[in-house]
Amino acid sequence: MFVDSHCHIDFPEFAGEGDALLARMRAAQVTHAMCISVTYPAWPAVVALADCYDNLYATAGVHPDYEDIEEPTVDSLLERARHPKVRAIGETGLDYYRLQGDLEWQRERFRTHIRAARACAKPLVIHTRSASEDTLRIMHEEKAGEVGGVMHCFTESLEVAERAMAMGFYISFSGIVSFKSAKDLQEVARRVPLDRMLIETDSPYLAPVPFRGKRNEPAYVPHVAAAIAKLRDIDAETIGAATSQNFFSLFKVNP
Repeated sequence: MFVDSHCHIDFPEFAGEGDALLARMRAAQVTHAMCISVTYPAWPAVVALADCYDNLYATAGVHPDYEDIEEPTVDSLLERARHPKVRAIGETGLDYYRLQGDLEWQRERFRTHIRAARACAKPLVIHTRSASEDTLRIMHEEKAGEVGGVMHCFTESLEVAERAMAMGFYISFSGIVSFKSAKDLQEVARRVPLDRMLIETDSPYLAPVPFRGKRNEPAYVPHVAAAIAKLRDIDAETIGAATSQNFFSLFKVNP
């Protein structure tokens, strides 16, 4: 059994494929998936998928990469979080890799998400890229540890992982962990305790080996588990069982 803790199957790349995607998930023993919100205009499609399929769930949030769009407020996030299939706040965080200049708006958006998560007692889905120190600082200042969550598509150091785990966060690995060039990340995957680990596709991006370079989808998440299992000299089913249980616990989902 495997679970995809982070995917974007509402994106245009998957238009009209809902039933086929779910069939491929079943064939690959992928039982559940979390569909991640990145903007308010796209949020209805995310929730519609979750409403349509019993084993899909959703989040509410605005990704840090999107400028000049409707800004989230605590109240607007709380309104969306009341939907019964919404189990987390995010994707939120900081990204200093794609965007340059004065990014104070990004930091304020991140704070808004954390405050909303604390207000509704739902976990956070956090994106951080080239911004780990500010990400951890704001998490600490805003008491993100009160609700916990997941550091998604993790690519940072073991030290960053340990500091996030100390605040009650899980570390989620994507297909990047299967890439030959990802030696540092592979060492992190060896060291993160199984009871603090999640796996994901981040589809349609970052397809794991042997699908690297192709469109990713939730049915491929067992290959992420297999890559981690090989690093740890255990079987992929052990990774799948542990990360699935972590998913159910974090997002309050019934198996």
